[in-house]
Amino acid sequence: MAPSAAGILDVLRSTDNFQWYVIPLFALVVYVYAVEAEKKNFAIILGGLAWWGMDWFNEIVNSIIFHVTGFAPLWGVAKSSAYVILIGLNIEICFMFAVAPIAFIKLLPADKAMKILGIPNRWFMIVFGSLFCVFVEILLNLAGALTWEWSFWNAHFPVLIVLFGYMTFFIAAFMVYDMKSMRSRLLTVSAIYGVDLALLCIFGCWLGWL
Repeated sequence: MAPSAAGILDVLRSTDNFQWYVIPLFALVVYVYAVEAEKKNFAIILGGLAWWGMDWFNEIVNSIIFHVTGFAPLWGVAKSSAYVILIGLNIEICFMFAVAPIAFIKLLPADKAMKILGIPNRWFMIVFGSLFCVFVEILLNLAGALTWEWSFWNAHFPVLIVLFGYMTFFIAAFMVYDMKSMRSRLLTVSAIYGVDLALLCIFGCWLGWL
């Protein structure tokens, strides 16, 4: 087992490192969604929840990979977190990924047909946003806040991080936001969370892999 992974296991779901800044972070998330609900921007809210649900899917798979290999997750978090939920997900990341998609969706041009540098604006924002997020991850890795142990998942080969670490989040969020009916949005988001819940029940509660 990689030393970084062993270190994370020491604090996994432990409250020993709890910090009070978690409370204002939670309040910020509530405020952001409350503002959008007040404006009846339910398409934005559901787009944000789609992103958050996709992140949970990735985090669950990441934990399964660690359990199966016994070596390391694709990404791990630092022990200094106020609360580590899964081996690659802490409370700070959880709250950040609840708010970040709201900001990215609000940056989308109202005209879906508009192009940026000759590229359809949705795809431009998907690629730009993914590259930006991976750049931030590289900085976090350099700071020791995020660990990478696999040769195919690190700053020297970030292709998979871009494709599967973030592009899927952006695609899900923008797709849900752009759907024509609220029913389609609700069904899609419900399906994402249904899969997450099933995986948590099977691999977490039943098998104890998470």
